[in-house]
Amino acid sequence: MDRRKFLKQSSLASSLFFVPSFVKAFEQVAQSQLGYKRLVIIQLSGGNDGLNTVIPYQNDLYYKARPSLGIKKSEVLKLNDEVGLHKSLKPLKHLYDNGNLCVINNVGYPNPIRSHFRSMDIWQTATDSDKYSQSGWLGRYLDQYGKHPYSAIEINDSLSLAMKGEQMNAIATQDAKTLYNLSKDPYFKNVIKHQDDAHLSEHNLGYLYKSMISAESSAKYIYETSKTFSSKTDYPQNYFAKQLKTTAQFINSGLDTKVFYSALGGFDTHVNQLGAQNRLLNIYAESIEAFVNDLKTNNTFNDTLILTFSEFGRRVKQNANVGTDHGTSNNVFIIGGQLKKQGLYNDMASLSDLDTNGDLKFEIDFRTIYATVLNKWLDVNDEKILNKSFNQLGFI
Repeated sequence: MDRRKFLKQSSLASSLFFVPSFVKAFEQVAQSQLGYKRLVIIQLSGGNDGLNTVIPYQNDLYYKARPSLGIKKSEVLKLNDEVGLHKSLKPLKHLYDNGNLCVINNVGYPNPIRSHFRSMDIWQTATDSDKYSQSGWLGRYLDQYGKHPYSAIEINDSLSLAMKGEQMNAIATQDAKTLYNLSKDPYFKNVIKHQDDAHLSEHNLGYLYKSMISAESSAKYIYETSKTFSSKTDYPQNYFAKQLKTTAQFINSGLDTKVFYSALGGFDTHVNQLGAQNRLLNIYAESIEAFVNDLKTNNTFNDTLILTFSEFGRRVKQNANVGTDHGTSNNVFIIGGQLKKQGLYNDMASLSDLDTNGDLKFEIDFRTIYATVLNKWLDVNDEKILNKSFNQLGFI
C-alpha cells in the first residue's frame, strides 16, 4: 500500500492531504501497520499422528506397518509421486498449491521423551530433554522484547508454559469483552486498591499486584481496540475456529500484539484412530482455511506467519486397538505469504531405518525452527531467548 492509497481511505486524511503535519502523522500510522509481523502458534495437543498426516503413499513398508490404519492411496491428496496429505487436509492442499505452505518433516529433539506433559514442557520451554525451566520460549521473548503483556496473547482462559516469562506473562483470554468486564469487577478493583497495605507488602505480593494492574490496563486496550473490527468471513462452528476468529479480529483491528497462541486437543489416538483423526484434521484444516481467508481479505496475511506443531508423533506400527502409541519425530506446518521455501522442506524419514524403539529418526531439532522464526521473522536475537545457538533453516 503506497502513501496516497493509505491516506485516501480516510475522508479526514483526504481533506488534510497537503497539510504536512497531518501527512506525517498518517504516514506514521501507515508504517506502524504495514510490515508489522505477527506469529501465530497452533498446538495440536495429544501427539498428532504425523505419518497419517503427511503420507508416504508409495512406500510398501508404510502399509505393512499399518495394514488397517494406513490411508488408502486413492484417498491421499498427492503432493508429488511419493508423498501426499491426509484426505481431511484439502484446504491445506490448496495452500500448498498456492505456495503458502511449507511442510517440515522429521522434527523432534535429542533423547526424546514419550510423556505428554514432559514432552510438551520441552517444546514449550525449548530446553534440552534433561533440563527444566519455569519460563517458556515465548515468555522469554516477551521478557526481552515485549512492550506490554498484550504483546503476546493466548486465546484461552489459562496460560500455557510457553507464554510465561521470568518477568512478564502474556495475556490469556478467549473474549476481549469478557476480560474487560472482569477487570472492572468491584472485587478486582478493591484488591488492587489495597496493594500498598502493610500486611500485604510483608508477604512480598508486589509481583501479583503488578500483574493485576497490567492485566487491567491490557484488558481495556484489547477490548477498545479489537471492537473496532468485525469479521465478515464465515467460520466453521467449532471451538477451534472460534479461537482463530478471535485471533483474526485482534490482528485485523491493528492490535499491537506480536504473538498469538491457540490449541486443538484430542490427538492422543491409541484406539480407533481413523475416525478421530479424520474429524480433528478436518476441524483444523477448515478452520485454518477460514482464518487465512479472513487475513487475506483484510491484507494482513502476508505479515502473519502460522506455525503448527504437536508434542510428538506416533509409532510407525499400528497397535492392537487400531490406533497408534506415543512416538517421537513429527511434521511441522508453516503457513504464510512470504515463504522462501514452499512445499516439502525435506524428505520424509526412512521407514527401513528406524530407531531401536521402532520410531522415526528425527532429523531437525524443533529449536532450529524457533530460532529461524525469532531471527528471520520477529527480527530478534534468538540465542538470547533460547539460551543456546542453533542453526537456522531456509523456509523464510
